[in-house]
Amino acid sequence: MTHPPNAEPQREPVPGRPAAPAAVPAQRGSARAVAAERLRAAATTEPGRLQIIGAVLALLVVAFGAVTALEVSDRSSAADDVVSRSQPLSSDAAAVYRSLASADTMAASGFLAGAEEPEAVHEQYEKAVGEAARLLVRAAANTDAGSASGQEITTLNELLPVYTGLVERARANNRQGLPLGGAYLRYANQKMTAELLPAAERLYETETGRLHSDTDDARRWPFFALGAGVVALAALVWTQRRNYRRTNRVFNQGLLAATAVTAVVLLWLAVGHTVARAGLRDAMVHGQESLDVLNKARIDSLKARANENLTLVARGAVLTADGAQDKYEKDYTTGMKSLRGRLEHAGRLAGGSPGGGPVAEAVSGAAEWQKRHRAARATDDQGDYNGALEQIIGPGRSTGESFAEVDAALTRALGHEQGEFTAAAESGRGAFGGLPAGAAVLAALGAVAAIAGINRRLSEYR
Repeated sequence: MTHPPNAEPQREPVPGRPAAPAAVPAQRGSARAVAAERLRAAATTEPGRLQIIGAVLALLVVAFGAVTALEVSDRSSAADDVVSRSQPLSSDAAAVYRSLASADTMAASGFLAGAEEPEAVHEQYEKAVGEAARLLVRAAANTDAGSASGQEITTLNELLPVYTGLVERARANNRQGLPLGGAYLRYANQKMTAELLPAAERLYETETGRLHSDTDDARRWPFFALGAGVVALAALVWTQRRNYRRTNRVFNQGLLAATAVTAVVLLWLAVGHTVARAGLRDAMVHGQESLDVLNKARIDSLKARANENLTLVARGAVLTADGAQDKYEKDYTTGMKSLRGRLEHAGRLAGGSPGGGPVAEAVSGAAEWQKRHRAARATDDQGDYNGALEQIIGPGRSTGESFAEVDAALTRALGHEQGEFTAAAESGRGAFGGLPAGAAVLAALGAVAAIAGINRRLSEYR
């Protein structure tokens, strides 16, 4: 048998050997291509197009609800941090700062009174030290040890016992009438002003910075949610317009309900967030800013009082670097200048509000304090140490009395501003209440309504 050239000869089947399987034809298209083809086919008919539109509408409304719930939950969590975490930590840090400055002031006042330290002054010193220690323990429990705040807290916990030990040595030497007591007190004051108070100030600034960061997070506009809402609402309006143009029917109850629900969620989101932003802004501008100024003013007054006392304790033994002035007198003057500036600022922030009254009292008290201080310095310069001492720590018309008036007025002002902050911040946080869950539920209902509206149209083709 002959074969054509280059042609493979056909093999005869061999008895007992199975025949080779027939070749399987290649598949004409993948599953994706088949699905795409079916989708294109469905899109060429009105029922198919309606099904696609219904699916897209439901997806847009659900996506709007989900994004709204996520973004508002994030803002609400930040607002909750402002009220329940950041601001309390900032307030505690300020209280640590004030307590340390107060302890230093009371230590100098008690030493200046002589060997028999007044019991009331000693109790104030112990209270200030105890308050600082208690607040540091609480701050450590709520702060990561490796953070900047945690490191400052560790520093303060290490230095506070050193400071109190120096004060006790100064007190013990003072009881025995030994001049070494003054040296210990000055060293304790140096430890306080050069190490403890700067660490406390850094802690306060760090916690206040966290408060501002949390407030900014809570006030950020939910742009993704607002954008998703606008897109979903526009798609629903377009669908109803399309439906009207094709059927001359004005209303489709399902689509109308979906549009109303979407509009309600969008309006709730915009108004709720606007109210929250306003409340948190008021808390920061009319509360926290005033608190910051008043806290620093009170610390200025405490430091000025400590330096005023140390001026008499040192008796000119400690001079400025150029040797021209008494160091403690110069520090007192600097502190009072800073106090006046902060009180003026606090007065402008308070305006005509009830918080302006205590600030005005502090301004008046500070002016009287400076007047009495000048008289005491003149008495001391004339060589009458005991007379100057009476004018500084005496029971009547002394600088100590003026300092107490300033401190009491600042305490009242701080209490008022703290209340203002809390009320405004809680109002802002409350504006988020129910919005995440409400948006999710309403969006689900809107999606169901949109599908029901489309199904109503589809039923006309059956």
